[in-house]
Parts: sequence; C-alpha cells; structure tokens
Amino acid sequence: MLPASLFQRVDKRYLAPVLVTMVLVVGQLSFGFLESWWRTAFAILTSIAVELLLGRMITGKWPHLASAYISGISIGMLLRSPEFWPYPLCAAISIVSKYVLRVDGRHLWNPSNFGIVAMLVLASDTVAGLSVQWGNNLLPMVVVWTFGAIIIHTLGRFHITLTYVAAFLFFAGIRHLVTGHPFLAEAAPLTGPMYQLYIFFMITDPKTTVHGKRNQCLVTVCVAAMEAALRLMQFVHAPYYALFIVGPIANLIEIAHTRVASRQTVPAVAPAPSH
Repeated sequence: MLPASLFQRVDKRYLAPVLVTMVLVVGQLSFGFLESWWRTAFAILTSIAVELLLGRMITGKWPHLASAYISGISIGMLLRSPEFWPYPLCAAISIVSKYVLRVDGRHLWNPSNFGIVAMLVLASDTVAGLSVQWGNNLLPMVVVWTFGAIIIHTLGRFHITLTYVAAFLFFAGIRHLVTGHPFLAEAAPLTGPMYQLYIFFMITDPKTTVHGKRNQCLVTVCVAAMEAALRLMQFVHAPYYALFIVGPIANLIEIAHTRVASRQTVPAVAPAPSH
C-alpha cells in the first residue's frame, strides 16, 4: 500500500511522466532499444518548445508541460529511423495536431499517435516503429506493469488498460485459430515496450478518450478489434492505425451526441407578450 498512498499524495499531472520515464529507463537499460539518447532528447525538447509557443499564442496562458513531455518521450522511444530529422518533425506534428485538429474545444487524436502515423505514411522509406519485445526477461515487464498499474489506477484509467489487454488476448486467440500461428506468438506483442506505452498512455489519454467507463471500455474493445483485423491484413503497424481510425470516430460520435443533447435541454424562449 505504500507506493499507492505515495502516488496519491503527488500532483496527478506528474504521475504519467514518472511512468513513461520509468518505461524509458527500464527498457533502455535492459535492451538498449533507443536509436540514441540525443534523438529522444531532441524529440522531448521540440515537443515542449512547440507546446509553449502554441499554448501561449492560442490560449494566452503558459501550458502545463506534462502532456508535451509524454508525447516527446513516446516519440523518442517508438520511432525508429537512421536519420535525425524525423524525431523533431514528428514531435512538432504531434503537438500542432492538438491545437489545429479540434472540434468543440477537443482534439480528436492522441498527439503522439497522430504524429507517428503521419510519419509512417509520409516518410515510410525512412521511418519505422518500435517492435522489440522484452524477450525472456520478465523482470522489466513486471516492474513496468507494477508501477504502471498503480499509477494508472490512481489516475482512474486502469479499466481502459485492462479492457485492452483482455480484448487483445481474446482476438489473439481468434488470430491463432485463423492463421494457425501459436497463441503465444500472437499474444507476444503485449510483452513489448511499445505496448507498455500504447496501453498505458495512448489509449488512456484523458484528452482524447470518450467519457464514461462503459463507453471507454466499448471504444477500447473496438480499437482492439480493429487492430486484430489490421494484423490479419498484414499491417505492420496495426496498433497505431487502429487507434488513429477508431479514436477520432468515437470522439466525433460523442461530440455529436452532446450537441444534440444540449439542444434538447435548452428551454424554449417564451414569446414576448403582444400589446
């Protein structure tokens, strides 16, 4: 109970940055999965700089930088490229999308997911995504999952993570039956650092998920189903594309429903009395 009570006393805005930093350190020390520290650092600095600039220009206030830090460090870990320029470019695209692609004050895509998909589409000959698994060493995964579960539970988002894991395993079983591949091979991606970032940060992002636990779980299952379908169609970067497709559709449906509900609850204006 000590870690949980400790995290509850900390400003919740700092919990996700603590966890994503832990994923970085554990993954790098265990497997050296970064292209380079410099690329990751430059992605982080670019995310923070663009966030500060756009936040100040558009809102007139200095933004909190936790979200920008998470986007930058996620890009630094998830993007693979022998070139330097994709990292700051992806970070800039990610943060810009938060301020440009908005409906009713909400941004539709998870920023780092949008930036990574944009780079995979626009620079496919230069950019790839992280795919390494933890291997046979369970300790890194246990460490990340233990602290990740505590932190995401403290933030009230752990039901999304658990729903995705359960749905992924279910659809892994279906893929096993369809393809004939071993079930463990189909389930193996869950043991990778890419999925630690994906299930703890991308699909749980409070700014780009729908409201209500039941709706959040339903959308999460839809993301997992789309990911499974894309895997069967041999899409290499299926999880990124699945969230890129399903996430904004779910947000737009909720926004449209909210608009309709707000119109229905607006009281009718009584006509002025005639003289």
